[in-house]
Amino acid sequence: MQRRTFLAASTALAAGLGAPAVFAQSGKLTLLKFTLDFRINGQTAPFFLAHRKGYYKDEGLDVSIDTGAGSVASITRIASGVYQLGLGDISSLVEFNAQNAGTPVVQAVYQYYNRAPFVIIGRKDRGVTGDFASLQGKKVAAAAVESTRRAWPMVARKKGMKPDAFAWQTTDFSARDNVMVRGDVDAATYFHDSAVSLFARMKMDELSVLKYSDAGVDLYGNAILASSRLIVENPKVVAAFLRATNRAIIETIANPAPSIAAMRQREPILDEKIELERWGITAQYVAAPDTRSHGIGDIRKLTLEQQVDEVAEVFGLKTKPSADAIFNSAMLPARSERMVKA
Repeated sequence: MQRRTFLAASTALAAGLGAPAVFAQSGKLTLLKFTLDFRINGQTAPFFLAHRKGYYKDEGLDVSIDTGAGSVASITRIASGVYQLGLGDISSLVEFNAQNAGTPVVQAVYQYYNRAPFVIIGRKDRGVTGDFASLQGKKVAAAAVESTRRAWPMVARKKGMKPDAFAWQTTDFSARDNVMVRGDVDAATYFHDSAVSLFARMKMDELSVLKYSDAGVDLYGNAILASSRLIVENPKVVAAFLRATNRAIIETIANPAPSIAAMRQREPILDEKIELERWGITAQYVAAPDTRSHGIGDIRKLTLEQQVDEVAEVFGLKTKPSADAIFNSAMLPARSERMVKA
């Protein structure tokens, strides 16, 4: 099927997606496998609330939630057909679709992080202040291949800096906090909400948090991804999953405690206080300012188009997928259901 035909089919089916799925009335649950992008923690607590409170079952779904190994792994898991849905980075999806030209096999269907939570956190005692320019000549820890590191040239261009303004020190995710605390490096890349483990070991007034978004780099972050096969063959299943998940996200923004409790049922070893703090940061990116106009879960097409252009240039892509090939809004819950109450 050609992409144009695929998109037309998705649009035609959109009108019937608002009602509860018909299969939910038959007493049979549709099995779905959902992969996270990483470990279980407060960042993804709403998915566990939806599972624990039966929101997925209410929609006729039997959803299993598995841990992930990064955005690229999430995308390939879905593309292979092993998983139908997952959580993964939009920029990684742009790259994947550019490298696999033709009809997209994976699309984003709900924008979870309305802004990517990319930050570089530096030690003030090493001269890292509230400006990216203070990173000049410093040593910055980052994993070998991770989104925050790969997006750095976008910040450098916005700030008039050279991409090699500082030296990268390749560090495993699990060792990043340690090298920061010991002072082996001057700064490190993080997802902002992943840095709560560092904040538990160093005082906030000892650190500078440099947000990519503050540099004018407007990137969409992790989104709910779906296989194109599922979108075409059973869009009502995708719509049902999104309704249940959106319901839980809205509730979590209003009161995160039940979601953290649901998440800790799956991972009891996690600290409730730390995970509440983590979600508090996550929520700033899920319900970023422009969601006040279009609601959580949706995008501004122009912003996504600009992101595709940036990713294509920085990642050296030979082709650029269209915004429509990346994000399919046909199965989103109604805007009124996606508005966060003030």
